[in-house]
Amino acid sequence: MEKGAFQKLEDFFSKNKKISYKKGETIIRPDEPVYNIYYLSKGYTRLYSISKNAQELTFIIYKPEDFFPLIPAVNKTTASYYTEAMTPVEVYPVSKDEFMKFITQNSDVLLEITKRTLTRFSGVLTRMEYAMFGNAGSKVASIILICVDRFGVKHPLGIFIPVPLTHQDIANLLGIARETVSIEMKKLENLDLIDYQGKNMIVKSVDKLKEHSVIGA
Repeated sequence: MEKGAFQKLEDFFSKNKKISYKKGETIIRPDEPVYNIYYLSKGYTRLYSISKNAQELTFIIYKPEDFFPLIPAVNKTTASYYTEAMTPVEVYPVSKDEFMKFITQNSDVLLEITKRTLTRFSGVLTRMEYAMFGNAGSKVASIILICVDRFGVKHPLGIFIPVPLTHQDIANLLGIARETVSIEMKKLENLDLIDYQGKNMIVKSVDKLKEHSVIGA
């Protein structure tokens, strides 16, 4: 039986030696040459920038079975942003030259990567739209819904988000103050729309949360 495109991609990466990073450790820094593409087998990482006044803005959160960074590899440029481990992570690195050779020889893999990249890009655009419109409360509700869509798994109480998102992480995704996020998150707790299991969030009613989001505003 012929292997699926994603399985071929996973097998390609997993032939290499696994590398582990601790929570908070930087994997890629801006303006550094990019030699490898990383397949994320365990944990979560984030792609972010830091402004001149030290404000952070998170663009993408990568989950298991994602790979990064594609743009420097394809365009042969240096990295533009930081990539940091949000949790302990395990990655399989492959040189970008090997990666490019592999995907050019496997059109089905290239198509799979293109689909995933476009889906992620669409998510970034949606998040930008949510961040621009509505009040603080609807923005926070909207970013939680995005996390439900991208990371959520079914749970007896609702939808479990396995990424341990802090209030600062949510603030960095929206470009607003952490204190504002904390106030709005408490409101959602009081409305019994979200709960916590340890450091992880559970959305108890997606439909009711939508009523408080940019979509429902």
